[in-house]
Amino acid sequence: MDPRGRLRSRALVTPGDAVGELLAEAAALHRVDGAHLFDRARTDLLHGEWLRRARRRSEARGPLRAATDAFTELGASPWAERARAELRATGETRATGRGHDPLAELTPQEMQVVRLAATGLSNRDIGAQLFLSPRTVGYHLYKAFPKLGVASRAQLSAELPPLRSGGLAAPETRPAPPVLGRSFLARCAPPPQNGAGPLAVS
Repeated sequence: MDPRGRLRSRALVTPGDAVGELLAEAAALHRVDGAHLFDRARTDLLHGEWLRRARRRSEARGPLRAATDAFTELGASPWAERARAELRATGETRATGRGHDPLAELTPQEMQVVRLAATGLSNRDIGAQLFLSPRTVGYHLYKAFPKLGVASRAQLSAELPPLRSGGLAAPETRPAPPVLGRSFLARCAPPPQNGAGPLAVS
């Protein structure tokens, strides 16, 4: 059995809060190794169901949105309806105004990861640029995808074209200090003492 399947199986027989941790880890693994979309959606659904039943409704909406979108994309209608029902049970309506900017929900780290993922880079390549492990990159994508309403990298690139063309601003860089000329430095030199001439500026 693959690691993701083992984590899901352990979650089914594990009591307490450890269930959520196992399912979250399984979902992150899906995004690290590019697992089949259906398996990833099932894991998201299980995670969201568990969170809702644990009365953690706001946390449940992310994985349930991702599961709903993935099942809909795959045409898996019964699964999509199950995910939608769970999502409705959290109070989510999926209706957002035109002025809503999903990018505003991302953390700075998620923003960096999403910006690079939208260009087609792998988790390993993203990690190399941001000094993160591939698993950590996958975890950030797992948290970011539901906020953006996407379920896969393909959707990320297709639905958010500004990201591919640099729509997300690069990290701010400070301009280099100006090079000070000799005349300016000479004007700033302290006044001569004891009749000595002006200080030389090398």
